[in-house]
Formats: sequence, C-alpha cells, structure tokens
Amino acid sequence: MRLTIASGVAAFTAALLLYPLFEGGTWFWSSLGAVLAVVAAGLVSSRLSLPAWAATLLGVAATWIYLTASFAAEKAWAVFVPTKGSVVELGRLLGVGWTDIQRFAAPVPTTDGITLLTAGGVALIAIAVDLFAARLRRAALAGLPLLALATVPATILPDPISWPAFIIAALGFVGLLIADGRERVGHWGRAVLVRRTRIAAAPSADGPRASADISGLRLSGKRIGFAAIVLAVLVPALLPAMEPVSFFQFGVGGSGTGGRGNSISIPNPIAHLKGQLDLPERRTVLTYANNDDKPRYLRIYALDTFDGQQFGMTQPKGSPDNRTDNGPLPPPPGLTGNPKINNVRTNIQISDEVAELKFLPLPYPPRKIQVDGDWRADVSSLMVFSTRDEAAGLAYDVATSEPEPTADLLESLDGNADAVDQRYLRLPENIAPEIRDLAGKETAGATSDYDAAVKLQQFFTKTGGFTYTLRTQGHGSSALRDFLLRDRAGYCEQFAASMAVLARLVGIPSRVVIGYTGGTKIGNRWEVSTSDSHSWPELYFEGVGWLPFEPTPAGVLGQGSARVPAYTQPAPTPTNSSSAPTPGATSSTAADDALDPAERQNPRALDREAQLNTGTLPVEESMPLIAKIGIGAGALLLVLLIPAGVRLITRNRRVRTLGWKVTQPSDELTARIVSGEGAAGRHPSVAAAWAELDDILYDYGMAREPSETPRALARRLTQQYEFDAASAAAVSAIASAVERVLFARDPGRIGPLKKDLRTVRQALAATVSRGRRVRAVLLPPSTLRGLRGVGERLLDGFDLLETIRLRRTAAQKGS
Repeated sequence: MRLTIASGVAAFTAALLLYPLFEGGTWFWSSLGAVLAVVAAGLVSSRLSLPAWAATLLGVAATWIYLTASFAAEKAWAVFVPTKGSVVELGRLLGVGWTDIQRFAAPVPTTDGITLLTAGGVALIAIAVDLFAARLRRAALAGLPLLALATVPATILPDPISWPAFIIAALGFVGLLIADGRERVGHWGRAVLVRRTRIAAAPSADGPRASADISGLRLSGKRIGFAAIVLAVLVPALLPAMEPVSFFQFGVGGSGTGGRGNSISIPNPIAHLKGQLDLPERRTVLTYANNDDKPRYLRIYALDTFDGQQFGMTQPKGSPDNRTDNGPLPPPPGLTGNPKINNVRTNIQISDEVAELKFLPLPYPPRKIQVDGDWRADVSSLMVFSTRDEAAGLAYDVATSEPEPTADLLESLDGNADAVDQRYLRLPENIAPEIRDLAGKETAGATSDYDAAVKLQQFFTKTGGFTYTLRTQGHGSSALRDFLLRDRAGYCEQFAASMAVLARLVGIPSRVVIGYTGGTKIGNRWEVSTSDSHSWPELYFEGVGWLPFEPTPAGVLGQGSARVPAYTQPAPTPTNSSSAPTPGATSSTAADDALDPAERQNPRALDREAQLNTGTLPVEESMPLIAKIGIGAGALLLVLLIPAGVRLITRNRRVRTLGWKVTQPSDELTARIVSGEGAAGRHPSVAAAWAELDDILYDYGMAREPSETPRALARRLTQQYEFDAASAAAVSAIASAVERVLFARDPGRIGPLKKDLRTVRQALAATVSRGRRVRAVLLPPSTLRGLRGVGERLLDGFDLLETIRLRRTAAQKGS
C-alpha cells in the first residue's frame, strides 16, 4: 500500500511540470482527481492481491468512471456509471480537445476538451507508474513514464523547466525509490545495523519479532537523492550554454524530404502565432532595408483551405524550373491589368536565433530573389520554401513589382471569380446561418466586390465593436460564431480568418496570410521582432491579383504596427504629397497621419521606442561564446571557493575576537571545553585555540585521535615532525593550557595563545607538500567536515519526525 501511495505522489508531482502550458487551474484539480482515482484503485488491488494485469484494468476502469462523472455526468446513469451517451460525449470532447491543442499556443485555455485530455493523460501516467512500482516491483522503471510526462513542456516551450517544479517532481520520484527500498528491506527480516552511536537491539527470545531497522539505508538513500537533485539544479545553472539558444519558433519546419522531391512537411502555421505575440521579451526576427525606405508587410505562409474551424495550407509545390537561381519567379496570379507598378529592391537579414524556418519572409509579389541554397517558389501563392535549407542567419535580396491600385481602379474591375482556383471560395456546408446572414447584412448595398471588401474591413475596424486581445478562448466549430456574433474580441488570427470567411460568403476569393508587419525603423534599417508577428487576409481581384486588407485594429488598443492599406481608405484631402503609399505597407496614409505617432507603434514596443527617442536604449548584442564560458567558469569558481571563504572567516573570528567561541565542536574533548566544564567558561580563548589547532591538523592530514590527550598530542607532533625548540614549546603551551582548563580547580594565569598557535601552524605547514597546503586553503577538509555535520543533523531531524507514531504501541493497547 505504501508503494501505491508513493506512486500516486510521484505521478502528481511530475504532472506539476505541466503548469506553464495552461491558463488557470482547472487542469490542476482535474488531474489531482484522476490521480486519486488511480490510487484508490491501486489500494483496492493491493488489498485483494490482484495480479498486475487485473490491477491495471481496475485503474483504467476507475479513471473511466472518474472522467465520466467529471465531464459527462449528464449523459451517465446515476452521474458516474458510463452509458453509450457518456461514451459518445467523452469521445466528442476528446476530439474537440485535440483540435484546441492544435489551435492554441501555450499557455492554452483550459477548455473542457483540453482539461479532459490532460486529466486522462496524467491518469495513464499514474497507472503506468503504479504498474511498474507497485505491481512489478520495478520502481526504477517507473521513472520512464514520469520522464515522458516531463518531456512535454520541455519540447513545447522555449523556456527551460522551472527549477522549483523540477525539484518537487524529483523529490516525488526519490520518495518512490525510498518507499521501494523500505519494502524490499522489510522482507529480509531483522536487520542489525549500526548508525553512528546507535545500535539496533536484537529481538528478545520471547517477545514479538520487531520489524527491520532500515533507518541507515533510508538515510543513505536520502543523501544520494538529495545530492543528485542539488547537482541536477546547480550544475546546469553554472555551466554556460554551448550553442545559441533559440528564443522562438514560427510554425513550419521539419526536415522535409531531404531533397528527394518537391514537398515539405508542414505543421499548423497558426499554432505559434499567438505565442509570438505573447512572448514576455521582444526578440529580433529579421532586419531589412529597401531603396524607397518604406516599411512593408513580409509574407511567410498563405493559407488557402478552411475546414470550418481554421485555415490551413495546401502542400506547396516547387519544380526545378522555379528555383530562385533560375531567374525571375512565376508571374503573380491575376496581375493582368494595367495598374501602376512600384519596383522595389529589399535586402533582408534573418536572425541566427530563428528555429526551423524553411520559408522566406518576403514582400509581395516577389519578382526575383538572390539567395544561397535550394529555394523554390510555389506558383499559385509565390511562397518561397526549401526542403533542404533553413532561413536562420540567411541574407538575401528580393526585387518586387508591387501594384499600386487606386480605389477608382478597383471599383471599375469586374468580379471575375471564375478566373481563380475555386479552393479560394470553398467553405464547409455547416457554416452557421447567422454568419451567412451577417455577411449579407454588412455588404448590403455594395456596388462591387471591392466595395463589399471595404465594407467588411470597416465592420471589423469601425462599426462592429470589435476589440483586440490576446486572451482568447473558444474551440471547435463554435469559435468563428462566438467571435463574430458574441465576444467580438480576439487577436489578428481571428480577425483575418473571419474576414476571409465573410469574403468567401459574398463571392470574393480570399486566403489568410501569416508573416510580419513592417517593424520599427532603427538607424538605416527596419527591425522586425516577435511582437510584429501578424496575420491578415488577402482578397483577389482580377486585373491586380491578390491585395492585402487589414481588419485587425491598430494603435495602442490593437496590433500597434498594423497599417491599413491606402486603397481601402476614403480619398485623402489634397496635399503637397505627390505619391500614393504602397498597399498595406506604407506609413504615409491619411489614416496613419491622423493617428498620434505613439499609436502607430506596437504597444509591446512602446517602452523600447521611448528609450530610442531619448537615446537610453542599451545595444542588444549576442554574448560571445567565450564570454559565456568565462561567466560560467567564474560562477563555478566562486562556488568552489565557498569552503575556503567559510574557513577564512572562522579562523579570523577565532584569532581576532577576544571572546573566542566554537559553535561546532568536532569531538567530545572540544565539546567539554566549549561547554565550560571546569574553568573553561572563564577562558573561551583556550577553546578557540584548541578548535583551530584541531582544524589545522585535519586540513593537513594529521587528524588527532579521539582518545589522544592534549599532552600526548603535543608529544607526538614534536617527535613525529621533529619540531624545533620554539615550535615544541608553543604546542606544549597550548596542550598545558587545555589540560589546566579541563582538569585544574584553578587553572591559574593563562597568557595569550595567538603567537603559539601561529608558530605551531607554520611548523606543521613546513612538514607537508605544497599541494596539501594549497588544498588546505582552497578546499579545507575541516570546513567540508562541518558542512557534512550540518547535513547529518538536518537528516537526523527528518528521521526524528519519521519516528513519530500516531497509533499506540502494543503495550499501550494492552494497558
């Protein structure tokens, strides 16, 4: 039964490592209930002596009943008895939870589906731990499922595991090992063990057989376990990182096909978008400069399919003909009219810290790219990707031919939706009727597709009452309906996806793009950071092709670095300005001019911008590897010098303080001097001199025997190390003073012993090697002995607590 409880504790303490993945504490209490259900099943199995396979099945059944009562009580019989309806409900919630996990970035909201998945997963880990430890008696193997649980936050989160949570989880596993050791030793019978001065008594011939005394083994296990935990926490903290740390990841990655084809493995690119916006520290992703010195949105992914819950990406295809080093890229789809074209050249430098990015951030539409490596363009979307290379640390030049349409030109275009692939209009059949009605209502009276698109953008930015927030919840097919009809609060991904859906409902081809806004001007380059991560819709108009729209609110109350395209705004009042801004990217539109300059900045970068204006921003430079090694070595050296510092402080206190004290007597003789037996209370300097001499001998490897008197010690040192007359007289004076303090009724006058102690120390140092003297200074064994004594007393305190029993002894029961 002890092992069953210890297994549950170990599983739950390991589950605490999951806390950074969730918002709120619902997952915590649900997981605790699941572990308690498994422990209850384990106790029943132990009571009935069930075989391992039966105990495992009972644990699964208990978990099923618990999850039914917690998440499908309305469908169950008598709240907790599973029925067909409850099974269907649990299955539905599992599917919803899995979708939510793919949809949200950590920390995820604790919806019912996510909480069910978490509680069920923790329960399965608890069942596996109980199987290994309590049923198969292989407690060490129970660390494997616990390790699997710990790897979840380690692989998802960019930050290291919290060391307090790690210590708690490690203590849970150590407790399981100690419980297993007690169980094993307890089956050996009576053990006769010696622990310091306590000896286990043998059982009486006529008395009941006592249980095995395993305190010694338990103490050793604690020492090993605690030491291992301390080292596991301190050593990584002191050692420098040997490779650059990746502070962020952005969606698409994987090894692809290694060049054996033109396909690439694509995870969900939306999964990390919210994580980018919610990072506590701003990190530079890339910098760029162009010939017209204007900011531009940089596209990475174009999502073209909608499944009713979120947008996804069709597998990009890049033939050898579309390699970037083969010349111009394929022409942009739909650009068949005669709009004004702005030719721009941009130089982009990607940060070395970007992880697993196999797509190039580019302004749209790219015409030609000069980049090293095997990079290819997808014809339909003009995304540029590679199956072999990564973008981290890459520098490249891109030439773009950007259409600059006017509102009059877009109003005159016919909405020829047949000219574009129909996947950009496809929607699932289960779109809520209220959403269809909303699309028709907001575009009522539109004179063209362009007019309808502008009305939809204004619905999100002006008339609809939407607010920008990163604290969003919602799951499954209800997320779109909740955002549009009820909450109307979200971040850029919700705004972009919702406008794209409404555009398709009114017959405008659309897709969702993920990338970065134009960033912040620093020096002669634009700097783009994680806080500039963004998603926006692109709508198709035959004649000009794909154009960006901006439904996400900008300014301090929104995505601060977002900019509304000029062609979606009312005609500005005529000014001396003669050039129109670039679509979706310029900062000189009438809307931007109407804003306060601070409102055009990303709210997550306002503090940085304020520092820039005053010139107080520190320069962000990556610390060289040699500097990291130096800092780590220095920190390690400081830790190693702690015993030397303690020894130096102790010696100075003894020598320089008139009222010398010894707080940690090393043996019975020193303890008697310190306690004031005889006349010692009137001569604290004698105690300090004797304790310092004892430590000097221990540091030099000449430790005094416990039975050796002061006079015998002085005689041995004088003869063994051939002291000269002065040294022999000094050690004899110290020994005589100690004996008089200990045994004489009146020790008489005792002179200062400081000079004698120094003489003896110099004589002893001359008899040992230089290495021994260096060790006595840097790693004094006497200090390490004192630290070990403190640890032993601390563990003795734990052992004393363990001896407390709430139940009465047999003798008490008899009385």
